[in-house]
Amino acid sequence: MKKRALQGNKTYLIGELATLSRVPVETIRFYEKEKLLAAPERASNNYRIYRFDHLQRLILIRNCRAFDMSLEEIRQVIDATENGDESCLPINEIIQDHLFHIDERIQELTTLKAMLADIQARCTQNHTADNCSIIDEIHQLDPEEKKYHNHLS
Repeated sequence: MKKRALQGNKTYLIGELATLSRVPVETIRFYEKEKLLAAPERASNNYRIYRFDHLQRLILIRNCRAFDMSLEEIRQVIDATENGDESCLPINEIIQDHLFHIDERIQELTTLKAMLADIQARCTQNHTADNCSIIDEIHQLDPEEKKYHNHLS
């Protein structure tokens, strides 16, 4: 809490914010456009002026993305945190749902890995690239076999 009070009046230009948060400038602009990050004030020269709370939010978003959370899941986490006096149950439920999506994705990736390993094992390696048996095998796959779903789509 003390750190927040000390940093409360500090402002940052977008490049400084990008450096401190380790989030690229274009990504910061994208998060603003998506309304995950509040629009900053503008200086007289139209530069964006960010506050410490922008930095904190950006770090939260970055860390959620590191957990492969979708933008919608992050939006739900942010919405839940804005109701600070409420129970953390909604956040727990979001994380529980995300864990389910991760388990689904692990199963999908395990299947894809097995398929690719099988294709690679059948490679004769005695052809030129334009006659590669791996490419031939991939072309012959049923589109439904190649298709995978994830919680982002």
